[in-house]
Amino acid sequence: MRLPPATAGLLWALGIGFLLQNFLPEPLLMYFALWPLGEYSAGFAADGSPITVGFLPWQIISYGFLHGGFGHVFFNGLALYMFGSSLEQTWGTRRYLAYFFICVAGAGLIQLVVVTSGITGQGVYPTIGASGGVFGLLLAYGMLFPNRQVMLLIPPIPMKARTFVIVFGAIELGMGVFASNSGIAHFAHLGGMLFGWLVIRYWRGQPPFRPRGPRLVR
Repeated sequence: MRLPPATAGLLWALGIGFLLQNFLPEPLLMYFALWPLGEYSAGFAADGSPITVGFLPWQIISYGFLHGGFGHVFFNGLALYMFGSSLEQTWGTRRYLAYFFICVAGAGLIQLVVVTSGITGQGVYPTIGASGGVFGLLLAYGMLFPNRQVMLLIPPIPMKARTFVIVFGAIELGMGVFASNSGIAHFAHLGGMLFGWLVIRYWRGQPPFRPRGPRLVR
């Protein structure tokens, strides 16, 4: 099956970003990962001048194209392939891209608040990965195609897409509350789902938004 253009482009972007990390790991992490608000010491340069890191506006999007390892980028890419194609074919390329980037940015905003507040107890650390956008796609897939069968990888259990979304949302909520020091950005995942839900409700003219013109079928 030929991938629609935006899904293919996003997969290429994830792959290229991961490859660049192998050649320029420190600059990419310093300037393009999502750092908490403020300035923090990252050591000293060769000339003895201090190096600082901190939040920069573009990081709210750029962090989504960096990953922590092959498994991280592989499973995000796999989910993008599995769920993104159907959504792009349904919505069209422009709306699909708008949705994905809103979910990435929304997830980043939630994570920015969580990490800056220090409630995870992990101190200062950067966030990377497209998982917030991917979880937004997962939510959209469950809302648009609730009765389609999807297969868990581990364990290999088939279930309806709606059930899949509910199960994963509940797991992420539990992990965010009870395992906030796990090193996984569970609240960012939930943020991606929350912003995705709000965007779809807005497009449909459903509460908490007022109807705006003809409603979308999906």
